[in-house]
Amino acid sequence: MDAMQVGLPILGIVAAAAAITFYAVSFSEIREKSFRDLEDSEYENGAFKTSMSSRKRRASKKAEKKDNF
Repeated sequence: MDAMQVGLPILGIVAAAAAITFYAVSFSEIREKSFRDLEDSEYENGAFKTSMSSRKRRASKKAEKKDNF
């Protein structure tokens, strides 16, 4: 068999494995960074930040509308 007939498929397989490895490592690093950012944003001053409940948000928006008119 010709060397090109053997070498080209092997080169393709190696390139595909390298691409898959690159993407897997990149996605895992992005995931770790987003988890770190999430933890940093939630935990400040020794306590977790709580978001407003929908009821409080509606009341706040209603109060803002009253102030504008």
